[in-house]
Amino acid sequence: MTGQPVGGVVAEAFPAARPEARLLVPALMFIALVVAAVGSLGTPLITSVATSFHVSLDSAQWTLTIALLSGAVATPVLGRFGAGPHRRATILATLAVVVAGSALTVLPLPFAWLLVGRAAQGVGLGLTALMMGVARDHLPEERGAAVIALISVVSIIGAGVGYPLAALLAELGGVRAAYGLGLVVTAAALLTAWRSLPEAPEGRSAHVDAAGAVVLAAALLLVLFLAGERNLWSRHLAVAAGLAVVAVALLCVWAVIELRSTTPLVDVRAVRHPAVAGANLAMFVGGIGMYLLLTLLTRYAQTPHGAGYGFGLTTFVAGLVLIPFSVLGFVAGKLTPRVRTRIVEPLLLAGSAVVVGGGFALFAAARSDLAELFAAMGVLGFGVGGFSAAMPGVILAVTPQSETSSAMSFNYVVRSVGYSLGSAIGGLILASGTGPGHLFPDDSAYTTAALVGIGAMAITTLTSLTLARRRSSETTP
Repeated sequence: MTGQPVGGVVAEAFPAARPEARLLVPALMFIALVVAAVGSLGTPLITSVATSFHVSLDSAQWTLTIALLSGAVATPVLGRFGAGPHRRATILATLAVVVAGSALTVLPLPFAWLLVGRAAQGVGLGLTALMMGVARDHLPEERGAAVIALISVVSIIGAGVGYPLAALLAELGGVRAAYGLGLVVTAAALLTAWRSLPEAPEGRSAHVDAAGAVVLAAALLLVLFLAGERNLWSRHLAVAAGLAVVAVALLCVWAVIELRSTTPLVDVRAVRHPAVAGANLAMFVGGIGMYLLLTLLTRYAQTPHGAGYGFGLTTFVAGLVLIPFSVLGFVAGKLTPRVRTRIVEPLLLAGSAVVVGGGFALFAAARSDLAELFAAMGVLGFGVGGFSAAMPGVILAVTPQSETSSAMSFNYVVRSVGYSLGSAIGGLILASGTGPGHLFPDDSAYTTAALVGIGAMAITTLTSLTLARRRSSETTP
Protein backbone atom coordinates (compact mmCIF):
# COMPACT_ATOMS: atom_id res chain seq x y z
CA MET A 1 0.00 0.00 0.00
CA THR A 2 1.51 3.31 -1.04
CA GLY A 3 0.79 6.73 0.33
CA GLN A 4 0.41 10.13 -1.26
CA PRO A 5 2.93 12.99 -1.11
CA VAL A 6 2.47 14.92 2.10
CA GLY A 7 4.38 18.14 2.74
CA GLY A 8 6.92 17.22 0.11
CA VAL A 9 7.65 13.85 1.72
CA VAL A 10 6.29 10.67 0.21
CA ALA A 11 4.17 8.93 2.81
CA GLU A 12 5.20 5.50 1.57
CA ALA A 13 8.51 6.05 3.35
CA PHE A 14 6.45 5.08 6.37
CA PRO A 15 3.29 3.27 5.27
CA ALA A 16 0.27 3.76 7.47
CA ALA A 17 -0.52 0.04 7.39
CA ARG A 18 2.63 -0.92 9.29
CA PRO A 19 2.23 -1.30 13.04
CA GLU A 20 5.37 0.80 13.56
CA ALA A 21 3.51 3.81 12.14
CA ARG A 22 0.84 3.56 14.80
CA LEU A 23 3.44 3.13 17.53
CA LEU A 24 5.81 5.86 16.40
CA VAL A 25 4.27 8.90 18.10
CA PRO A 26 3.63 7.28 21.50
CA ALA A 27 7.10 5.72 21.32
CA LEU A 28 8.73 9.11 20.74
CA MET A 29 6.77 10.62 23.63
CA PHE A 30 7.55 7.74 25.96
CA ILE A 31 11.29 7.79 25.26
CA ALA A 32 11.48 11.57 25.69
CA LEU A 33 9.56 11.33 28.97
CA VAL A 34 11.73 8.51 30.31
CA VAL A 35 15.10 10.14 29.61
CA ALA A 36 13.89 13.42 31.13
CA ALA A 37 12.50 11.74 34.25
CA VAL A 38 15.56 9.52 34.76
CA GLY A 39 17.94 12.43 34.21
CA SER A 40 16.18 14.38 36.99
CA LEU A 41 16.08 11.47 39.48
CA GLY A 42 18.98 12.99 41.40
CA THR A 43 16.95 16.03 42.46
CA PRO A 44 14.69 14.49 45.15
CA LEU A 45 17.28 11.93 46.27
CA ILE A 46 20.20 14.17 47.25
CA THR A 47 19.51 14.00 50.99
CA SER A 48 18.84 10.25 50.85
CA VAL A 49 22.09 9.66 48.95
CA ALA A 50 24.08 11.69 51.48
CA THR A 51 22.61 9.63 54.32
CA SER A 52 22.86 6.23 52.63
CA PHE A 53 26.42 6.64 51.34
CA HIS A 54 27.71 8.74 54.27
CA VAL A 55 28.85 11.61 52.05
CA SER A 56 28.32 15.36 52.31
CA LEU A 57 25.37 17.09 50.69
CA ASP A 58 27.77 18.83 48.29
CA SER A 59 29.09 15.43 47.19
CA ALA A 60 25.57 14.04 46.88
CA GLN A 61 24.66 17.06 44.72
CA TRP A 62 26.95 15.63 42.05
CA THR A 63 24.44 12.83 41.42
CA LEU A 64 22.41 15.56 39.69
CA THR A 65 25.23 17.73 38.35
CA ILE A 66 27.10 14.87 36.66
CA ALA A 67 23.92 13.79 34.84
CA LEU A 68 23.37 17.34 33.58
CA LEU A 69 27.02 17.54 32.51
CA SER A 70 27.07 14.25 30.60
CA GLY A 71 23.76 15.17 28.99
CA ALA A 72 25.04 18.58 27.90
CA VAL A 73 28.19 17.04 26.40
CA ALA A 74 26.39 14.09 24.77
CA THR A 75 23.60 16.20 23.25
CA PRO A 76 25.56 17.83 20.36
CA VAL A 77 27.50 14.62 19.70
CA LEU A 78 24.31 12.56 19.48
CA GLY A 79 22.71 15.33 17.44
CA ARG A 80 25.47 15.00 14.86
CA PHE A 81 25.13 11.19 14.79
CA GLY A 82 21.38 11.70 14.51
CA ALA A 83 21.89 13.72 11.33
CA GLY A 84 23.54 10.69 9.69
CA PRO A 85 22.41 7.31 8.39
CA HIS A 86 22.85 5.47 11.70
CA ARG A 87 20.30 7.36 13.80
CA ARG A 88 18.36 4.26 14.86
CA ALA A 89 21.55 2.47 15.94
CA THR A 90 22.64 5.61 17.82
CA ILE A 91 19.34 5.77 19.72
CA LEU A 92 19.45 2.08 20.63
CA ALA A 93 23.11 2.23 21.71
CA THR A 94 22.47 5.33 23.83
CA LEU A 95 19.49 3.74 25.56
CA ALA A 96 21.62 0.64 26.22
CA VAL A 97 24.16 2.90 27.94
CA VAL A 98 21.37 4.45 30.02
CA VAL A 99 20.10 0.99 31.02
CA ALA A 100 23.62 -0.06 32.04
CA GLY A 101 24.00 3.13 34.06
CA SER A 102 20.64 2.51 35.71
CA ALA A 103 21.82 -0.96 36.74
CA LEU A 104 24.91 0.60 38.38
CA THR A 105 22.71 2.90 40.46
CA VAL A 106 20.76 -0.09 41.80
CA LEU A 107 23.61 -2.50 42.55
CA PRO A 108 25.20 -2.34 46.06
CA LEU A 109 28.34 -0.57 44.88
CA PRO A 110 30.36 2.34 46.36
CA PHE A 111 29.42 5.99 45.81
CA ALA A 112 31.87 6.43 42.93
CA TRP A 113 29.99 3.79 40.93
CA LEU A 114 26.73 5.59 41.63
CA LEU A 115 28.22 8.69 40.01
CA VAL A 116 29.32 6.62 37.01
CA GLY A 117 25.79 5.28 36.71
CA ARG A 118 24.26 8.74 36.96
CA ALA A 119 26.65 10.00 34.26
CA ALA A 120 25.52 7.16 31.99
CA GLN A 121 21.88 7.98 32.71
CA GLY A 122 22.50 11.62 31.85
CA VAL A 123 23.68 10.66 28.36
CA GLY A 124 20.05 9.87 27.60
CA LEU A 125 19.17 13.56 27.86
CA GLY A 126 20.77 13.95 24.44
CA LEU A 127 18.09 11.81 22.81
CA THR A 128 15.34 14.44 22.87
CA ALA A 129 16.65 16.20 19.76
CA LEU A 130 16.92 12.87 17.94
CA MET A 131 13.27 12.15 18.72
CA MET A 132 12.45 15.46 17.04
CA GLY A 133 14.50 14.47 14.00
CA VAL A 134 12.58 11.19 13.70
CA ALA A 135 9.25 13.04 13.92
CA ARG A 136 10.25 15.56 11.27
CA ASP A 137 11.46 12.86 8.88
CA HIS A 138 8.63 10.34 9.22
CA LEU A 139 5.46 12.31 9.91
CA PRO A 140 3.44 14.67 7.71
CA GLU A 141 4.49 18.30 8.15
CA GLU A 142 1.66 19.54 10.39
CA ARG A 143 1.55 16.35 12.45
CA GLY A 144 5.32 16.39 12.78
CA ALA A 145 5.32 19.99 14.02
CA ALA A 146 2.73 19.19 16.69
CA VAL A 147 4.64 16.10 17.83
CA ILE A 148 7.94 18.01 17.97
CA ALA A 149 6.28 20.65 20.15
CA LEU A 150 4.98 17.97 22.53
CA ILE A 151 8.37 16.23 22.67
CA SER A 152 9.88 19.56 23.74
CA VAL A 153 7.24 19.93 26.46
CA VAL A 154 7.56 16.33 27.66
CA SER A 155 11.32 16.79 28.04
CA ILE A 156 10.52 19.53 30.58
CA ILE A 157 7.61 18.07 32.50
CA GLY A 158 9.36 14.72 32.82
CA ALA A 159 11.05 16.10 35.91
CA GLY A 160 7.68 16.74 37.46
CA VAL A 161 6.63 13.15 36.78
CA GLY A 162 9.79 11.53 38.14
CA TYR A 163 10.18 13.69 41.24
CA PRO A 164 7.22 12.49 43.37
CA LEU A 165 7.57 8.85 42.28
CA ALA A 166 11.27 8.75 43.15
CA ALA A 167 10.64 10.50 46.47
CA LEU A 168 7.88 8.03 47.40
CA LEU A 169 10.03 5.01 46.56
CA ALA A 170 12.94 6.50 48.53
CA GLU A 171 10.71 6.86 51.59
CA LEU A 172 9.32 3.32 51.25
CA GLY A 173 12.36 1.32 50.15
CA GLY A 174 15.42 3.54 50.25
CA VAL A 175 17.51 5.18 47.58
CA ARG A 176 18.20 1.91 45.70
CA ALA A 177 14.46 1.34 45.25
CA ALA A 178 14.06 4.84 43.83
CA TYR A 179 16.85 4.26 41.33
CA GLY A 180 15.25 0.90 40.54
CA LEU A 181 12.41 2.87 38.97
CA GLY A 182 14.95 4.28 36.51
CA LEU A 183 16.15 0.80 35.59
CA VAL A 184 12.63 -0.45 34.87
CA VAL A 185 11.51 2.48 32.71
CA THR A 186 14.79 2.76 30.76
CA ALA A 187 14.65 -0.94 29.91
CA ALA A 188 11.07 -0.38 28.70
CA ALA A 189 12.23 2.60 26.64
CA LEU A 190 14.97 0.50 25.00
CA LEU A 191 12.45 -2.19 24.06
CA THR A 192 10.04 0.47 22.74
CA ALA A 193 12.75 2.04 20.58
CA TRP A 194 13.81 -1.35 19.19
CA ARG A 195 10.22 -2.19 18.24
CA SER A 196 9.06 1.19 16.92
CA LEU A 197 11.77 3.51 15.58
CA PRO A 198 12.51 3.48 11.82
CA GLU A 199 15.82 3.92 10.05
CA ALA A 200 16.91 7.40 8.93
CA PRO A 201 16.23 8.39 5.31
CA GLU A 202 18.90 7.36 2.83
CA GLY A 203 21.51 9.77 1.55
CA ARG A 204 22.51 11.18 4.94
CA SER A 205 26.09 11.45 6.17
CA ALA A 206 27.53 12.63 9.45
CA HIS A 207 30.99 12.87 10.98
CA VAL A 208 31.73 13.86 14.56
CA ASP A 209 34.26 16.62 15.16
CA ALA A 210 36.28 14.98 17.97
CA ALA A 211 38.37 18.08 18.76
CA GLY A 212 35.28 20.24 19.00
CA ALA A 213 33.60 17.68 21.26
CA VAL A 214 36.57 17.63 23.68
CA VAL A 215 36.83 21.42 23.90
CA LEU A 216 33.07 21.80 24.34
CA ALA A 217 33.10 19.14 27.06
CA ALA A 218 35.84 20.99 28.95
CA ALA A 219 33.99 24.31 28.66
CA LEU A 220 30.67 22.83 29.81
CA LEU A 221 32.40 21.05 32.69
CA LEU A 222 33.66 24.39 33.96
CA VAL A 223 30.32 26.12 33.41
CA LEU A 224 28.30 23.48 35.25
CA PHE A 225 30.93 23.17 37.97
CA LEU A 226 30.79 26.93 38.59
CA ALA A 227 26.99 26.79 38.55
CA GLY A 228 26.92 24.00 41.12
CA GLU A 229 29.67 25.17 43.48
CA ARG A 230 27.97 28.15 45.13
CA ASN A 231 30.45 28.21 48.00
CA LEU A 232 33.26 28.88 45.55
CA TRP A 233 31.65 32.17 44.54
CA SER A 234 31.03 33.30 48.10
CA ARG A 235 34.39 32.22 49.57
CA HIS A 236 36.83 32.34 46.64
CA LEU A 237 35.44 34.90 44.24
CA ALA A 238 38.76 35.47 42.42
CA VAL A 239 39.17 31.75 41.69
CA ALA A 240 35.58 31.46 40.49
CA ALA A 241 35.96 34.51 38.24
CA GLY A 242 39.20 33.11 36.82
CA LEU A 243 37.57 29.79 35.99
CA ALA A 244 34.67 31.66 34.39
CA VAL A 245 37.14 33.47 32.11
CA VAL A 246 38.73 30.14 31.17
CA ALA A 247 35.28 28.72 30.37
CA VAL A 248 34.48 31.67 28.09
CA ALA A 249 37.88 31.32 26.39
CA LEU A 250 37.26 27.62 25.77
CA LEU A 251 33.86 28.39 24.26
CA CYS A 252 35.53 30.91 21.93
CA VAL A 253 38.15 28.32 20.93
CA TRP A 254 35.37 25.83 20.31
CA ALA A 255 33.54 28.30 18.06
CA VAL A 256 36.74 28.84 16.01
CA ILE A 257 37.24 25.07 15.68
CA GLU A 258 33.67 24.62 14.50
CA LEU A 259 33.95 27.44 11.96
CA ARG A 260 37.10 25.91 10.47
CA SER A 261 35.90 22.32 10.50
CA THR A 262 34.43 20.76 7.37
CA THR A 263 32.31 18.49 9.60
CA PRO A 264 31.46 20.69 12.62
CA LEU A 265 29.79 19.31 15.71
CA VAL A 266 27.35 22.22 15.48
CA ASP A 267 26.91 24.36 12.38
CA VAL A 268 27.95 27.64 14.03
CA ARG A 269 27.20 29.58 10.84
CA ALA A 270 23.60 28.40 11.01
CA VAL A 271 23.49 29.24 14.71
CA ARG A 272 24.46 32.80 13.80
CA HIS A 273 21.24 33.20 11.79
CA PRO A 274 19.30 36.00 13.57
CA ALA A 275 16.27 33.79 14.19
CA VAL A 276 18.33 30.93 15.63
CA ALA A 277 20.62 33.20 17.64
CA GLY A 278 17.66 35.10 19.04
CA ALA A 279 15.84 31.90 19.92
CA ASN A 280 18.89 30.52 21.72
CA LEU A 281 19.34 33.78 23.61
CA ALA A 282 15.68 33.64 24.66
CA MET A 283 16.15 29.99 25.70
CA PHE A 284 19.25 30.83 27.73
CA VAL A 285 17.81 33.79 29.66
CA GLY A 286 14.36 32.22 29.88
CA GLY A 287 15.89 28.97 31.13
CA ILE A 288 17.61 30.86 33.92
CA GLY A 289 14.30 32.38 35.00
CA MET A 290 12.22 29.22 34.65
CA TYR A 291 14.54 27.01 36.67
CA LEU A 292 15.07 29.78 39.22
CA LEU A 293 11.34 29.83 40.01
CA LEU A 294 11.15 26.02 40.07
CA THR A 295 14.03 25.96 42.56
CA LEU A 296 12.46 28.66 44.73
CA LEU A 297 9.07 26.96 44.89
CA THR A 298 10.35 23.50 45.79
CA ARG A 299 12.81 24.82 48.38
CA TYR A 300 10.20 27.11 49.96
CA ALA A 301 7.74 24.22 50.23
CA GLN A 302 10.23 22.09 52.19
CA THR A 303 11.41 24.85 54.55
CA PRO A 304 10.26 23.95 58.11
CA HIS A 305 7.83 26.17 59.98
CA GLY A 306 10.57 27.02 62.47
CA ALA A 307 12.14 29.33 59.90
CA GLY A 308 9.11 31.63 60.22
CA TYR A 309 7.76 30.69 56.80
CA GLY A 310 7.51 27.61 54.59
CA PHE A 311 5.40 24.49 54.96
CA GLY A 312 7.84 21.81 56.16
CA LEU A 313 6.71 19.32 53.50
CA THR A 314 8.37 15.93 53.14
CA THR A 315 10.23 15.18 49.92
CA PHE A 316 7.31 13.16 48.56
CA VAL A 317 4.64 15.75 49.41
CA ALA A 318 6.86 18.51 48.03
CA GLY A 319 7.05 16.46 44.85
CA LEU A 320 3.28 16.58 44.60
CA VAL A 321 3.57 20.37 44.31
CA LEU A 322 5.06 19.67 40.88
CA ILE A 323 1.87 18.02 39.64
CA PRO A 324 0.26 21.36 38.56
CA PHE A 325 3.54 22.15 36.78
CA SER A 326 3.41 18.92 34.77
CA VAL A 327 -0.33 18.93 34.06
CA LEU A 328 -0.60 22.55 32.92
CA GLY A 329 2.69 22.27 31.05
CA PHE A 330 1.24 19.39 29.03
CA VAL A 331 -2.00 21.33 28.45
CA ALA A 332 -0.02 24.29 27.10
CA GLY A 333 1.96 21.94 24.88
CA LYS A 334 -1.24 20.55 23.39
CA LEU A 335 -2.73 24.01 22.85
CA THR A 336 0.34 25.63 21.29
CA PRO A 337 0.25 23.80 17.91
CA ARG A 338 -3.36 24.94 17.48
CA VAL A 339 -2.64 28.53 18.44
CA ARG A 340 0.42 28.76 16.18
CA THR A 341 -1.88 28.72 13.15
CA ARG A 342 -2.99 32.21 14.23
CA ILE A 343 0.04 33.52 16.14
CA VAL A 344 3.66 33.22 15.03
CA GLU A 345 5.99 31.25 17.31
CA PRO A 346 8.10 34.23 18.48
CA LEU A 347 4.93 35.89 19.81
CA LEU A 348 4.06 32.64 21.57
CA LEU A 349 7.50 32.70 23.16
CA ALA A 350 6.90 36.26 24.34
CA GLY A 351 3.46 35.44 25.72
CA SER A 352 4.79 32.37 27.52
CA ALA A 353 7.61 34.40 29.04
CA VAL A 354 5.02 36.88 30.33
CA VAL A 355 3.11 33.98 31.91
CA VAL A 356 6.27 32.75 33.68
CA GLY A 357 6.88 36.31 34.85
CA GLY A 358 3.34 36.26 36.23
CA GLY A 359 4.28 33.13 38.19
CA PHE A 360 7.18 35.03 39.73
CA ALA A 361 4.90 37.95 40.59
CA LEU A 362 2.38 35.61 42.19
CA PHE A 363 5.08 33.94 44.27
CA ALA A 364 6.52 37.30 45.32
CA ALA A 365 3.12 38.67 46.40
CA ALA A 366 1.35 35.62 47.85
CA ARG A 367 3.00 32.54 49.33
CA SER A 368 1.53 32.24 52.81
CA ASP A 369 -0.86 29.46 51.81
CA LEU A 370 -0.03 26.14 50.16
CA ALA A 371 -2.79 26.70 47.59
CA GLU A 372 -0.94 29.84 46.46
CA LEU A 373 2.20 27.76 45.97
CA PHE A 374 0.24 25.28 43.86
CA ALA A 375 -1.16 28.18 41.83
CA ALA A 376 2.31 29.64 41.19
CA MET A 377 3.57 26.21 40.15
CA GLY A 378 0.65 25.82 37.76
CA VAL A 379 1.28 29.21 36.19
CA LEU A 380 4.96 28.31 35.82
CA GLY A 381 4.08 25.00 34.17
CA PHE A 382 1.70 26.63 31.70
CA GLY A 383 4.31 29.23 30.76
CA VAL A 384 7.14 26.71 30.46
CA GLY A 385 4.95 24.36 28.44
CA GLY A 386 4.00 27.06 25.96
CA PHE A 387 7.57 28.33 25.71
CA SER A 388 8.99 24.84 25.14
CA ALA A 389 6.36 23.97 22.54
CA ALA A 390 6.92 27.17 20.55
CA MET A 391 10.74 27.09 20.62
CA PRO A 392 11.32 24.32 18.03
CA GLY A 393 9.16 26.10 15.47
CA VAL A 394 11.32 29.23 15.66
CA ILE A 395 14.52 27.30 15.06
CA LEU A 396 13.30 24.70 12.57
CA ALA A 397 11.67 27.36 10.36
CA VAL A 398 15.18 28.27 9.13
CA THR A 399 16.86 24.85 9.56
CA PRO A 400 17.26 22.21 6.82
CA GLN A 401 15.40 18.99 7.59
CA SER A 402 18.63 16.96 7.69
CA GLU A 403 20.01 19.26 10.41
CA THR A 404 16.99 19.02 12.75
CA SER A 405 18.75 16.93 15.42
CA SER A 406 21.93 19.02 15.33
CA ALA A 407 20.11 22.38 15.55
CA MET A 408 17.84 21.30 18.39
CA SER A 409 20.77 19.68 20.20
CA PHE A 410 22.54 23.01 20.44
CA ASN A 411 19.36 24.60 21.76
CA TYR A 412 19.17 21.94 24.47
CA VAL A 413 22.78 22.57 25.48
CA VAL A 414 21.87 26.25 25.86
CA ARG A 415 18.83 25.25 27.89
CA SER A 416 20.88 22.99 30.18
CA VAL A 417 23.37 25.74 30.89
CA GLY A 418 20.56 28.23 31.51
CA TYR A 419 18.84 25.87 33.93
CA SER A 420 22.08 25.24 35.81
CA LEU A 421 22.76 28.97 36.11
CA GLY A 422 19.18 29.57 37.24
CA SER A 423 19.63 27.06 40.05
CA ALA A 424 22.99 28.59 40.99
CA ILE A 425 21.67 32.17 40.96
CA GLY A 426 18.77 31.17 43.17
CA GLY A 427 21.16 29.51 45.61
CA LEU A 428 23.46 32.53 45.69
CA ILE A 429 20.60 34.96 46.35
CA LEU A 430 19.22 32.80 49.15
CA ALA A 431 22.69 32.29 50.60
CA SER A 432 23.29 36.05 50.65
CA GLY A 433 19.99 36.43 52.50
CA THR A 434 20.97 33.96 55.20
CA GLY A 435 22.16 35.69 58.36
CA PRO A 436 25.22 34.55 60.38
CA GLY A 437 24.41 31.48 62.42
CA HIS A 438 21.11 30.94 60.60
CA LEU A 439 20.33 27.75 58.69
CA PHE A 440 17.59 29.21 56.49
CA PRO A 441 17.47 32.51 54.54
CA ASP A 442 15.17 35.36 55.47
CA ASP A 443 11.79 35.33 53.79
CA SER A 444 12.71 38.56 52.01
CA ALA A 445 15.48 36.71 50.13
CA TYR A 446 12.80 34.79 48.24
CA THR A 447 11.18 38.07 47.22
CA THR A 448 14.53 39.36 45.97
CA ALA A 449 15.06 36.19 43.94
CA ALA A 450 11.56 36.51 42.48
CA LEU A 451 12.30 40.08 41.37
CA VAL A 452 15.49 38.89 39.67
CA GLY A 453 13.41 36.25 37.89
CA ILE A 454 10.91 38.85 36.71
CA GLY A 455 13.85 40.76 35.21
CA ALA A 456 15.08 37.64 33.40
CA MET A 457 11.64 36.98 31.94
CA ALA A 458 11.34 40.64 30.87
CA ILE A 459 14.57 40.25 28.87
CA THR A 460 13.23 37.01 27.40
CA THR A 461 9.99 38.74 26.40
CA LEU A 462 11.81 41.61 24.69
CA THR A 463 14.08 39.20 22.82
CA SER A 464 11.08 37.20 21.62
CA LEU A 465 9.24 40.35 20.51
CA THR A 466 12.32 41.37 18.52
CA LEU A 467 12.20 37.99 16.79
CA ALA A 468 8.51 38.50 16.05
CA ARG A 469 9.13 41.91 14.51
CA ARG A 470 11.88 40.45 12.33
CA ARG A 471 9.62 37.58 11.23
CA SER A 472 6.90 40.11 10.38
CA SER A 473 9.27 42.29 8.32
CA GLU A 474 10.52 39.24 6.38
CA THR A 475 7.02 38.04 5.49
CA THR A 476 5.57 41.47 4.66
CA PRO A 477 5.90 42.21 0.91
